[in-house]
Amino acid sequence: MFKKLAIMAGLAALCLSAPLAAHAQSPAPAAPAPMEQRVSDLEAIQTNNPPSAGGLLEKYAAPAHNTWIMVSSGLVLFMTLPGLALFYGGLVRRKNVLSILAQCLGLTAVVTVLWWAIGYSLAFGKGGILGGAEFAFFKGVEFEPNRTYSNWVSHNIWAIYQLTFAIITPALTIGAVAERMKFSAVMLFSVLWMFVVYFPAAHLFWGDGGWFNGLANADAKVHAIDFAGGIVVHITSGWSALILCILLGKRKDFGRTPMPPHSMVLCTAGTGMLWVGWYGFNAGSAVAADRVATTAFVSTTLSAAVGCLVWGAIEWIQRGKPSVLGMCSGAVAGLATITPASGFVSSQSAVIIGFCAGLTTWFACAKLKAMLGYDDALDTFGVHAIGGTVGTILAGVFADPHFNPNLDNNLSKLVGNGLWLEQVKGSLIMIVWSVGASAILFFVVKALIGVRPTPEDEEQGLDLADHGEEGYIET
Repeated sequence: MFKKLAIMAGLAALCLSAPLAAHAQSPAPAAPAPMEQRVSDLEAIQTNNPPSAGGLLEKYAAPAHNTWIMVSSGLVLFMTLPGLALFYGGLVRRKNVLSILAQCLGLTAVVTVLWWAIGYSLAFGKGGILGGAEFAFFKGVEFEPNRTYSNWVSHNIWAIYQLTFAIITPALTIGAVAERMKFSAVMLFSVLWMFVVYFPAAHLFWGDGGWFNGLANADAKVHAIDFAGGIVVHITSGWSALILCILLGKRKDFGRTPMPPHSMVLCTAGTGMLWVGWYGFNAGSAVAADRVATTAFVSTTLSAAVGCLVWGAIEWIQRGKPSVLGMCSGAVAGLATITPASGFVSSQSAVIIGFCAGLTTWFACAKLKAMLGYDDALDTFGVHAIGGTVGTILAGVFADPHFNPNLDNNLSKLVGNGLWLEQVKGSLIMIVWSVGASAILFFVVKALIGVRPTPEDEEQGLDLADHGEEGYIET
């Protein structure tokens, strides 16, 4: 009996001591952060500044900023699907409408996979001309912010946001070669072009240590600025489009047979979608819901409206009627031209840029194309290359630290004092790079798989020739 009581007492003592021992071994709870640090972090979120080192929020994204960039990512993707697809699709003949939609959809898919595998790392890893492989397959690209690029936005959301830019850039290029380049050739050329042109351009102007990233790299070789893609998106795609349409040659019967847009309804709907999506493109490039984003939002609205009015007014004066196509083209031109300057300039400067956009792109599309005789089918060069180049130079003229204090970080001596010359340098380098690389890639693709459909397939239309389907079926 005594033995049983002793065993029971021992078990009871063991049960009581176990929780006490566990409690004694657990770490003491962390001391709450000082009130000053908490207030400082909240102010940092509000002003889009970095959090306190070692603070509670050091590894967290801010919900409001993160939400805005997620919305902006959707808006920029919306620019390609369905915005650009419908804009371009309405401008071609009805036998080629599905080919345009297929190219936009196909590029969205293939660029997404490339971006995840290696493209994001090459564009936004650390380096001079290209990044490394540190972010390949999105390694380490998770919910914590990468504060090289954003104070309060998750790294993975930032990466997806930049993906949407990578998607639309090669999609813009197809407008110049519409109706006469095989689907397989478009896909292969675009994949190669991403590695040779887009990834280097994105890194040079936006990446960590990029040689032309004047805004963030004090040791940049060219101190250029590009808020949302005047160089990285519009100059690269637009000037590449010019050399492509020249090397590919004109559409069958071009100049002998009228080739009007088959649906201005689709084109106009696509224009509206592009305009709405462009708010994500430009205002989202602030990478925060802050004062810079509001600057870009306002300037985007004004430039698009003025570009639309200027192009329509020119046609009204010249022809007695403003065309819907002209107003759509002017609006897109205003959007493309303000892109590099959108987060740097006042509303007054945005109106001037919009006016220049309408005037210069109208001349390129209505006069220059006829004078030089190239077949830029959907005016990719006239709108995006000319608009992007003009806007990039004007960004250097009108950039104002009052609207974007980041200009004071590394460019205070150049703003208002020669920044436009850096813009010219950056533009010229990328024009030469884009044209030269695209010409070489064209001949590589031509040698491997051919680039142009047969005359019979071109006559029949690329919808049936490439996809075995028709956009419209007569009943």
